[in-house]
Amino acid sequence: MSPLGPFAPRGQDAGLDVASGQIPGLPGAPVRTPVRAGDTTAGPGLWPAIAGRLATRQLWIELYGLPGYGLTLKGRKVSAFAATPRDFRPHDPAPGRNVLAGRFMLAGAAMEVEASGDPWNRPSPSRPFAVELHAFAWLPALMAQGDRGAREALRLTLAWANAFARWSPFAWGPEILARRVVNLACAARRMGAVATETERLALADSLARQTRQLLRPPGGLASRAERLTAAAIGGCVLAGPAGQGLRRHALASLDGALRTTVQEDGGHASRSPEAGLELLLDLLTLDDALSQLSEPTPEGVSAAIARLTRALRVLTLPDGRLASFQGGGASSAERVAAARAHDEESEEPSPVGEVAGLTRIASPLLTIIADTAAPAQGAWGATACAQPLALEIACGKDRLVTGSGWTPAATDRQALRLTPAHSTLTLGERSLNEPLGGWKGDLLGPRLVGPPIHVTADRREGDGAVWLEMEHDGWTELFGLNHQRRLYLDQRLDELRAEERVFPTPGRKEMVRQIAAPYAIRFQLEPGVQASLARDRRSILLRGASGRGWWFRTDGPDVAIEPSVHIDAGLTRRSLQIVVRGSARTDSETKIRWKLSPAGASGDPG
Repeated sequence: MSPLGPFAPRGQDAGLDVASGQIPGLPGAPVRTPVRAGDTTAGPGLWPAIAGRLATRQLWIELYGLPGYGLTLKGRKVSAFAATPRDFRPHDPAPGRNVLAGRFMLAGAAMEVEASGDPWNRPSPSRPFAVELHAFAWLPALMAQGDRGAREALRLTLAWANAFARWSPFAWGPEILARRVVNLACAARRMGAVATETERLALADSLARQTRQLLRPPGGLASRAERLTAAAIGGCVLAGPAGQGLRRHALASLDGALRTTVQEDGGHASRSPEAGLELLLDLLTLDDALSQLSEPTPEGVSAAIARLTRALRVLTLPDGRLASFQGGGASSAERVAAARAHDEESEEPSPVGEVAGLTRIASPLLTIIADTAAPAQGAWGATACAQPLALEIACGKDRLVTGSGWTPAATDRQALRLTPAHSTLTLGERSLNEPLGGWKGDLLGPRLVGPPIHVTADRREGDGAVWLEMEHDGWTELFGLNHQRRLYLDQRLDELRAEERVFPTPGRKEMVRQIAAPYAIRFQLEPGVQASLARDRRSILLRGASGRGWWFRTDGPDVAIEPSVHIDAGLTRRSLQIVVRGSARTDSETKIRWKLSPAGASGDPG
């Protein structure tokens, strides 16, 4: 068995291939202009982190791999379960029926298992499949199948515990381990009810060992709050002094981790709205588990729940799903509603404002969320995207303009983290930053590397109008230019007017650059949105699921509708993009205007 876990090697398309002439992640769908790989490299600032990770990773691998290491995880004996925490995430029971029939369908891939067999000692079809398999993502749906499902879940869990009794870097990796502990903890008591005494003791011992491992290094800063929350949930489920000790240990460190991870405005430090949603759901599960034990929820946990809930109101679009920025997908309306069910203000209109550098403005029919901050750096940058000033626009409940929807689950779609994969401007078909690749990326994670990006934003409100002005200097090193995006939202007419301005970076006159740089302003469209180019070749009629029409108009020199892709629930879907192209001089400013307005008004294009 491979020490890295029972998954098959990745295919040749797993790397960062941004110059292939195809849409990343969807072979056979050509783009009009392939994205050029940038010149970004791992700067000297990364070397201390690389050296530290090399030393510590090898230390822990050798330590945890010792034959007797498992004995250190035993601790006090656990013979019963104390709580049945509620998993607030909605789960479709259909995958559970498939598991009962021997079919594991995870992350867009499938595995057939013979009767009374298990999936553990065999290769998985892909790495994302293996991640979900070992995280026990299939367990909640299987538990929805009644006693039969609980017995099968018990059998598969004990088979895993037997196959992976010894620590391994993949199956016992901190992120996978945290998800497995949460899923096991929510199901353990019900599985124990259909188990024999010997099976129940083995189940409790396995959960206790995994929970103890969660409280040990290694584990990065970016997932520390999630790991400690999972360990606290595990400690709530395990009865007796053993569970109490684990619970107190985890809660003692959780307060500091939450202060680091959850910002004052409720945003997640990674700037991913979906990461904040998932942490909120875990904290609600912990709160429920503590209430079952008649123990008070620590003030730091309650405060984090309140902040994350407030942020969720701002980051939820009218279709009930999340804004998808910075490695966070849109999730589902059911999942978001489950996280907001406890919110006493959930029926109120979602407020405007800013959360983690994502700024929301709105009119009765238009909702716009813009990325008005730089991508997260360091350990938080492993899921960041190089897409400053990107937009998502919802017209009524129709999400029309969006981004690629990339999430960390799409490990082989790293090109969708680049600048052209969201609704913003690019120069020279370049990306501002790129994910760290090669052995350095394997060591530190695919964090963004490249020149720093400084972003400024100014939001003003007037009588029936909102003005949002954003600017970044990310193109300075390559072209000596800044990008400014001005949005004017007429709240009476439900009309959005915008101006893209590319101009020489102030104070950098000594820079010598090429005389002009080709630009492309992309507007990625939600899958299913219809786009029709009018006869004037400057206007495009957009229709979402509701059928209501909206006109996109621009004075850009070249406007086209081109193929694109969108990640939805881990699957790559075909979509469209509007691309406005032209050439910007590097010694003077260039302006491009565009507008979005309801169809049916006077002056509509023919």
